[in-house]
Amino acid sequence: MIRVMGLDFGSRTVGVAVSDPLGLTAQGIEIIRREQENKLRRTLARIETLVQEYQITTIVLGFPKNMNNTIGDRAQKSLAFKEMLERRTGLPVVMWDERLTTVSANRTLMESGVRRENRKEYVDMIAAVYILQGYLDSLERIKHE
Repeated sequence: MIRVMGLDFGSRTVGVAVSDPLGLTAQGIEIIRREQENKLRRTLARIETLVQEYQITTIVLGFPKNMNNTIGDRAQKSLAFKEMLERRTGLPVVMWDERLTTVSANRTLMESGVRRENRKEYVDMIAAVYILQGYLDSLERIKHE
């Protein structure tokens, strides 16, 4: 049984998704919010709790590269967060290209009829689902090659 956690790391929030026990589908479970961008202790503690609760074996972290494939400020912060996660949980953290996931998440919410002012409530969690599902789908493709 492999259980994978997907994270969409934002400046004030972290969207969290987990896979089903077979590692096939991603479900959004929560959005962890924080007051200040660099106050991560409670965020890391919450992730650690969820890792134990869901018996997570791997974490997939969205990697927000620029469209031209360069690594900007947000991506640097994600790499630093990756190191913190690995130290805190002892689990491997896979960086996953997340370009366009927020765009896709917003489109999904729009198509579902969620009002614009409510969309930002869910967009990080949905983005985490897209990140994790992309990773899970890539594992399935590898298995079938």
